[in-house]
Amino acid sequence: MNLETDIDFPTFEPGSIWLVGAGPGAPGLMTLLGYHALLTADVVVFDALVNSAVLDWARPEAVKEFAGKRGGKPSAKQRDISERLVELAKQGHKVVRLKGGDPFVFGRGGEECEALKAANIPFRVVPGISAGIGGLAYAGIPITHRTTNHVVTFLTGHDSSGSVPDQIDWQALAKSSPVIVLYMALKHLGKIAERLIKHGRDPDEPLAIVSNASLPNQVVLRTTLGRVGETLEQNEIAVPAISIIGPVVDFCEVLEWYKGHVKDNDIG
Repeated sequence: MNLETDIDFPTFEPGSIWLVGAGPGAPGLMTLLGYHALLTADVVVFDALVNSAVLDWARPEAVKEFAGKRGGKPSAKQRDISERLVELAKQGHKVVRLKGGDPFVFGRGGEECEALKAANIPFRVVPGISAGIGGLAYAGIPITHRTTNHVVTFLTGHDSSGSVPDQIDWQALAKSSPVIVLYMALKHLGKIAERLIKHGRDPDEPLAIVSNASLPNQVVLRTTLGRVGETLEQNEIAVPAISIIGPVVDFCEVLEWYKGHVKDNDIG
């Protein structure tokens, strides 16, 4: 079957933007709609967390523009990125805004869509597999399990200023959510652990850090909430990394599947 000729994909109109989630890393986790968008786009504006192998799927004539944001490093301002998207669309291009994970999960996709809406630019959102779900699955960690939790909380590890988020009710979070998934939290993970323990979280609760999730160089580091500061000091952990706190972490001992020869396949 030829994907482009045998499937009735929606038309990618000139002068429109498709916000596409590239998934947690492995190219094979890209959606069919995202793949179609790359094969069709005139311009691909991509983030730092997008796997270069995914960019190779763009047609040869497409222009690729980097618009990545990485913590602690010089990065494009969000306003400039949004204005550039509007500019490219008004020039009549078919533009893919390619983001790691899912555009609407700590990806600023909502902000970009607001800017496009204000400029009367038509857009489509193509969701992607978020690292907090797909990346952890590659570590053998189900974020929900009937025997452990019926609630999961997704938390960003820093606010717009780069600091630990201040608007979170840490006491409520510590007591209400048996499983907490943390995005972009490596820098402040020790401080976050201290706040959770201060408000009643068990220091012996399992915690896992998954770096380069779904890629052949994936590493899963297990520790506890109380020992995470020590763990961070003793290990050099590659980014990007996703962290998870809660009883589901223990399942990775039994459910670990992404290992050995399985990792030899770069597609995922």
